[in-house]
Amino acid sequence: MKQSTICPKFEKAISLLSQRWMGLVIYQLLLGTQRFREIQSAIGISGKVLSDRLKDLESQGIVKREVFPKTPVIIEYSLTEKGYAMEPVLKEIENWSQLWVPSEDDSSSELN
Repeated sequence: MKQSTICPKFEKAISLLSQRWMGLVIYQLLLGTQRFREIQSAIGISGKVLSDRLKDLESQGIVKREVFPKTPVIIEYSLTEKGYAMEPVLKEIENWSQLWVPSEDDSSSELN
């Protein structure tokens, strides 16, 4: 039996998206430029974790951080071209979830 080998780039991409909250942060930023508190309240993530995820995404070139030197300082986050390129993938995951993932209202907790 022939065993397939997983492409290292694919493995790295899956590893990035599988980090807790990472996909949700990217998905939220698909709506457009947002400030820290907007992202935090939209997805219900702690400030420390969100800060860590945004730094990771920025270092990967997926998120752009823009600082406006006002009083108080305004910081906005947006997706880069590389980040927006994930939109079709995340939309397909959303479509799949609508078909196959039971809602919390469903009495069955198993996937079909």
